[in-house]
Amino acid sequence: MNEQDLKAMIENILSDVTAGNTSDNNTSSQATATTTDTSSEVSGEVLDDITKIDLKKQFLVPNAADRDGYLKIKSFTPARLGMWRAGSRYKTASVLRFRADHAAAQDAVFSDVDPELPKEMGFLETQTTCESKDEYLTRPDHGRKFSDEMAAKIKSGVKQNAKIQIVVGDGLSSAAIEANVREIIPAIQQGLKVYGLGFENKDVIFVKYARVGAEDHIGDLTGADVVCMLVGERPGLVTAKSMSAYIAYKPTVGMPEANRTVVSNIHDGGLPAVEAGAYIAELLDKMVRLKKSGIDLKTAENAGA
Repeated sequence: MNEQDLKAMIENILSDVTAGNTSDNNTSSQATATTTDTSSEVSGEVLDDITKIDLKKQFLVPNAADRDGYLKIKSFTPARLGMWRAGSRYKTASVLRFRADHAAAQDAVFSDVDPELPKEMGFLETQTTCESKDEYLTRPDHGRKFSDEMAAKIKSGVKQNAKIQIVVGDGLSSAAIEANVREIIPAIQQGLKVYGLGFENKDVIFVKYARVGAEDHIGDLTGADVVCMLVGERPGLVTAKSMSAYIAYKPTVGMPEANRTVVSNIHDGGLPAVEAGAYIAELLDKMVRLKKSGIDLKTAENAGA
């Protein structure tokens, strides 16, 4: 075979390959068009939201010996009991629910509180020295303090030496703040009226990128007798909307953690926001009267003070 014959053979092979690709592309385009047409016909269908299923009532074990007894156990815990299996693996419904709850937890950590919320509630808006969510997550110490500019804003923006200073911090769950703060603030205010105490929304400090320790700096800046910080907690697979209240008498930077009183699991599936507000109001009154919090408050209560 001479060079001219070899060149002709290569040209024929390339011609066949090109023709084949063109044919494949045309077939693919037709398939895509068919798929598009089909999908447009069923686009109105909506899958059920699996996160709406109450895990305490979901029971997937077939032919259970004591179904009612099992369900009674499940009613006392949010743990994923009775999920059953397919061979050695979880059932598809269980895996999808796990992934959905995990995604909700991630969203709660990485998203910010709706900027309209503090405006709607009339809070004083502030921010710790963190400049971004990444910095907040990797430098917890930056979420416990304020810049000189923010410190001046806090000192001039709220009453000094108040008996009670309420703080709302986004913490590790923006979803927790958005789900609970509209109900818990009025509940605390209503509860405090019984004890002759109170506060106005304009004196509530909202802190973006907040760690619990930020309340200590606020205590130094405001001179308040009692500081109560409502903060979003680290979300888990049970809920991404759990909030806690960290309360301290005369908090100051560097104080022992034992000086804090904590009310946790504030969410629809735990301690409801309205009920938590009433309990927090009672705690605030005790701290103002006894001038104690944390372990000291517990000791005083046990001693019948």
